[in-house]
Amino acid sequence: MAKCKTNCVEKPLSNVFGKFGRIVGKYPWVFFLFPLVTSAGLGVGFYFLEDRESNSIEEQFTPKNGPAKMERKFVKELFPQGEEFSSLRLYTDGTSASFIAVSSTNILTQEAFQEIGLVNLDSKVKQLQTDGANLTFFDLCAKKKNGECVSNPILEIINSSVHNGKPISYPFHNINLLENLSREFIGTAIGGVSQYPNNIIETALAIRLFYYLEDDKRNETDPWLKKFISTFPEYTNTKMISVWYFTSISREEEFDTNSKSVIPLFSATYFLAITISIVSCLRLDCVRNKVWVATFGVLSAGLAVLSSFGLVLLCEMPFVMTVATAPFLILGVGVDDMFIMISCWQKTKVYDKVEDRMEDTYKEAAVSITITTLTDVLAFYIGLMTPFGSVQSFCMYTGTALLFCYIYNITFFGAFLALNGQREGSNRHWFTCQRVEQADGVRKGNACSVGGAYDPVTGAEEEMPINNFFKMYYGPLLTNCWTKVFVTLLYLGYLAGSIYGCFQMQEGIDLKNLAPDDSYVAGYYDNEDRYFSEYGPFVMLVIKNEGFQYWEKSACESLTTCLKKIESSDMVAKNMTVSWLEAYEIFGAISGLNLTNEKVFMESLPQFLTHYPDFYQDVSISDGKILASRLFIPTVNISTATDEKEMLNFFRNTALTCGKKLDLLVYHPAFIYFDQYAVIVSNTIQNIVVATAVMLVISLLLIPNPLCSLWVTFAIASVIVGMAGFMALWDVNLDSISMINLVICIGFSVDFSAHISYAFVSSEKRTANEKAIDAIYNLGYPIVQGAVSTIAGVVVLSAAKSYIFRTFFKIMFLVISLGAAHGIVFIPVFLTFFGCCSDSCNTVDDKEQINSPAQDTGTVVQLSETQVATNMHTYANVNQGHTN
Repeated sequence: MAKCKTNCVEKPLSNVFGKFGRIVGKYPWVFFLFPLVTSAGLGVGFYFLEDRESNSIEEQFTPKNGPAKMERKFVKELFPQGEEFSSLRLYTDGTSASFIAVSSTNILTQEAFQEIGLVNLDSKVKQLQTDGANLTFFDLCAKKKNGECVSNPILEIINSSVHNGKPISYPFHNINLLENLSREFIGTAIGGVSQYPNNIIETALAIRLFYYLEDDKRNETDPWLKKFISTFPEYTNTKMISVWYFTSISREEEFDTNSKSVIPLFSATYFLAITISIVSCLRLDCVRNKVWVATFGVLSAGLAVLSSFGLVLLCEMPFVMTVATAPFLILGVGVDDMFIMISCWQKTKVYDKVEDRMEDTYKEAAVSITITTLTDVLAFYIGLMTPFGSVQSFCMYTGTALLFCYIYNITFFGAFLALNGQREGSNRHWFTCQRVEQADGVRKGNACSVGGAYDPVTGAEEEMPINNFFKMYYGPLLTNCWTKVFVTLLYLGYLAGSIYGCFQMQEGIDLKNLAPDDSYVAGYYDNEDRYFSEYGPFVMLVIKNEGFQYWEKSACESLTTCLKKIESSDMVAKNMTVSWLEAYEIFGAISGLNLTNEKVFMESLPQFLTHYPDFYQDVSISDGKILASRLFIPTVNISTATDEKEMLNFFRNTALTCGKKLDLLVYHPAFIYFDQYAVIVSNTIQNIVVATAVMLVISLLLIPNPLCSLWVTFAIASVIVGMAGFMALWDVNLDSISMINLVICIGFSVDFSAHISYAFVSSEKRTANEKAIDAIYNLGYPIVQGAVSTIAGVVVLSAAKSYIFRTFFKIMFLVISLGAAHGIVFIPVFLTFFGCCSDSCNTVDDKEQINSPAQDTGTVVQLSETQVATNMHTYANVNQGHTN
């Protein structure tokens, strides 16, 4: 009869690990001490932790080599910062401090303006001095061409209005025609505005002041900005206003505090993990008690973190705040591996030599751990394909940690398991190591003086009651006809909810979420959205065509047509474009210049630019030729991530279509962050496809039955859809933090589906229901152990004051819950609908059946049990990877 072999990879690998396990059992102290020495050596890498820390928002949370970064490079080369500072023309975020003052009454009345005391507040800010060097704002400020600091004209405008009754026009405050060429835009300086029909402000509730510093003096400006942050709260204790402040270094500063805020949670995490591990491994038998085994299992995970992080730090990999979540996951993974090893150890014969028990343990456990580690590590390393630095860093640290966790589990933890086996073999107490009486049929094992009980039929340790629960109660209940109907309906509801959630998915990361919840940054962003969201970025429109003839009517009409097409969008303010060319035409008309003549146009241009120095930076001239020029187009009502994405796509698409002859480029410093929208979905899909292909290859090696491999594919799709849908319903956006988790959950879905399918296929039972019960009997408890231990590794993150860590917890919780549900609820039931899968896979060669029936059966049972624990291990590992 034809045979469907399922052990072509596992059997030779199992023999290799069996021999290795025998060596570990024979020389346990060597394998126990070697990881300790290695950890001590590699731990030196933590000396460089401070140097490797990278909290740059741009470097870590924006796509590397994104289009906006190339656009910025072009703008920087053609339009360098001139002597006349202009915030509108910055190609970066600039170096600055700012604050928003919000009043419950109209700030444009004389009484309110005086009581608020903005002029005094402005004066106090300018008098701030750095510690040591005693540098003030006037020493560091961005300056005009005449050497004066760039001020806040809105104060002069409001002061003139409240004292002289002079009306304020909005959003541009202008005086006469000529001055209108360089009119002052106040849309970002005054908010909560209500207007008369003629664009004159009636009332206003908020004012924002900016303090720009020189960009090339970071060593001097950063201390002043830090002084501003530490001192400013002292100036805001007034009854009339609430004030919110912000600086150009605030995001990085607050982002850095995120990682420090989670450090106290580590102690709680390890306490929970050790407690759960000890409780799971607790025995009333004073000899078979596995308390110390559980403790050293947790220690093994800690050593893996120390060694792996130290190694990667020595390799100069940036350490990003998101990596701080990795130890929580590595702990869960290490504990899962421990459960696998203990589960297999307990099935060995207690009176065999330690070397023999270790060989049997490694034959069953090490193969499963190897397979699951392989899928998990590959899932993490596939994440290195992403263009986001934060994801790359997380995947490198976590993937490497998983490798060390695997190595230390089969060396350090295995060695301690052997040492503990020697203690058990001499029937010594788990705590005092003193010999105790041997338990037998008359004297039962207890926690004090009698121990060493075992099953006389199998020769192995006595089975735990929880395993009988899955066999006698849960399994039969799950395979009941009415239960199957309920599970099917439950799955359909799960699928419907998941698909609905997928359509609610939001893209992008809100920058304020990179700061802690109680940070001053969050309040500033909230008030900015509330009072200053009417006008968005002024998008730079660059004409790159060196041959563009600005003086020709046809060329100007082509440019005008393109501008009208842009202004037709609801996202663009009408008739507010800041254009040097339009201003030049007005200047020419007033001066009587014929600007349709090339010679007159080029000869008169320097005079115009000298008279209006702001526009001087908008035209790049070399050897009497215009190399490039730029205009500024104001946007409106850009308040959500969807608005930002649509605006970015609109400007880029319009520049490509209407500006083919003009060779247009659009840019704004915010586009550096908006670029995530252009790659987040496509990159996630790419990673999922690649990871799915890799996982399917591995699953085929594990379960070479085609029909069962289809169930693996089904589980992958089901878990991914569920993850995407429910994380959207749980207010988690698709961004650089959550995207990697969709890839990592592939590993979990493969682990659970592959192992439960393999156990079903390998079962010697006759009917589909009996096979499902047998698979659950072997896999149920390790799945529960692994799920609980992994949740314990991340549950404390739910109490973190950081959106990033809470998001990590949400995704890990979803991965664990959905994976466990598929492993012990959905897949077992669905497999009973297709018993042919088991029949085909269960076909055995007659000759092999005759030669080794008992051995084959034992292998099936042990391997299934191992796969159970492994399934949990992998589940935890993959779960860990999603964080990212």
